[in-house]
Amino acid sequence: MATADIRNNVEKALEEIRPFLVSDGGNIKLLSIEDSTVKVQLEGACSGCSVNQMTLKNGVEATIKKYAPEITEVINIA
Repeated sequence: MATADIRNNVEKALEEIRPFLVSDGGNIKLLSIEDSTVKVQLEGACSGCSVNQMTLKNGVEATIKKYAPEITEVINIA
C-alpha cells in the first residue's frame, strides 16, 4: 500500500478514536509514520493519565491496526 494510503487509513483510525479521548479531556496527534511504526502524541488529560499506555495499546494501536494492518506498533512521544 502506498505511503499516502497508509497515512489516510491511520488518520481515519484516529478520527474514530478521538471522540473518546476528547470526552475525557484529551486528544491525540499523529506525529509520523516510520516504516511500520506510528508515532503519536497524547495531549491534554491523556498525557498525564495513569492508564495512557493501556489506552494506547488496547485502544489506539488496535484501531490503527484494523485500518492499516501493515502497522506493527504505535508509540507515544511525550
